[in-house]
Amino acid sequence: MASGMQEKQFTPCLLSFFIYNPTFGPREGEEEKKILFYHPNDVEKNEKIRNVGLCEAIVQFTRTFCPTKPAKSLHTQKNRQFFFEPEENFWIVMVVRNPMIEKLNKDGKPPTVEYQEEEILDTVYGAVVRQCYSMYKLFNGTFTRAMEAGGVEMLIQKLEKFFYRYLQTLHLQSCDLLDVFGGISFFPLDKMTYLKIQSFVNRVEESLSLIKYTAFLYNDQLIWSGLEQDDMRILYKYLTTSLFPRHSEPELAGRDSPLRPEVAGNLLHYGRFLTGPTNLKDPEAKFRFPKIFVSTQDGYEELHLIVYKAMSAAACFMISASVELTREFCEKLDGLVGPQLTLLASDICEQFTINRRISGPEKEPQFKFIYFNHMNLAEKSTIHMRKTASVCLTSVHPDLMKILGDINCDFARVDEDEEIIVKAMTDYWVVGKKSDQRELYVILNQKNANLIEVNEAVKKLCATQFNNIFFLD
Repeated sequence: MASGMQEKQFTPCLLSFFIYNPTFGPREGEEEKKILFYHPNDVEKNEKIRNVGLCEAIVQFTRTFCPTKPAKSLHTQKNRQFFFEPEENFWIVMVVRNPMIEKLNKDGKPPTVEYQEEEILDTVYGAVVRQCYSMYKLFNGTFTRAMEAGGVEMLIQKLEKFFYRYLQTLHLQSCDLLDVFGGISFFPLDKMTYLKIQSFVNRVEESLSLIKYTAFLYNDQLIWSGLEQDDMRILYKYLTTSLFPRHSEPELAGRDSPLRPEVAGNLLHYGRFLTGPTNLKDPEAKFRFPKIFVSTQDGYEELHLIVYKAMSAAACFMISASVELTREFCEKLDGLVGPQLTLLASDICEQFTINRRISGPEKEPQFKFIYFNHMNLAEKSTIHMRKTASVCLTSVHPDLMKILGDINCDFARVDEDEEIIVKAMTDYWVVGKKSDQRELYVILNQKNANLIEVNEAVKKLCATQFNNIFFLD
């Protein structure tokens, strides 16, 4: 990314990503056996062995200082390495190149490169590495499971199949505080509409007894989930950043659109499968659904993931993987869920429109803030504009996002509730509040404000946006 003729700026990027197990090649000459996955793959064998060996040495060396907490990251001038041990002896390493500025020299000399070593936050990219493992585990189960099923060969196959595609979706330049939280955006609903959704979920689960868990989303926001929080958190990430953007569609398909509804009784039917068969009427249709792994009290269970959408409403149905899903089952689900989900989607849309009319026209938010609740993983941001499959845009300067990350690091060091106020170089004020497992970060553009006025502005925000949430003053 260039800024002016004299200097070029480069954002952080992925240099390498590898997974190894030091117990797989303990003797000299067997080092290559330790490496289970290495990206980029075209790196020479000896360099792979050397890089893995270096990481192994760093981890072992830091264990001498603290046996229970080995190294999490290594800072160097040009890059930063992140280490994560998700399962015993399995290590994931991600190497990120530091942002840099390339300054052109007049005399035809090579450009001068300045690495910005402090611009990368360990908390943000450490969370990205953990997310990589969680996403792998959602679709494949643990590394140990693959080993038990088919030895090292099967694990290597699974890692290569998954990470080859997944690493292409990592956009490190737009990772920020939201990656640390890994929260869920909830859709605000009135009680009556919420009860209608709960009633719909209960009716479907009763009629189709094979369904074990259900989740309901509208406009990429969660309304109802029967899954454990940590499972829903990673499934939500997959749905909103990968599956839904690939199948984006107009909110309401017109009468003459290819999504022409079928009339079932008096009900319109806009429903369709996002996973599984694209067209139920196709005699060649395949009834294969992606499988996911969710936690149970004594381990995990494997489930089929059916994602069914009507307009902006999506229902996820999870069914035990031991059951074979047939055309008859899918037709029954389509006939039952399609018309009801279409009706619910229009009800929610109507309610949403009424609420928006009451709250006035949509304009630039008065307050730019990020809110996160550690108890229910609820997250709300007026800083982030719409996420797409490839990028998550923010409406504030990266320097301000870095300050938010720094404040979050300070909050993580202590258990007590606290407040931090920062005056940025650009005349912005940044406020962080931590209270009772909730965190609120506010960015104010009030050039000549003093501390008292900033405090009053934050109180006003809490009163309007979070009137039912208690923040300590």
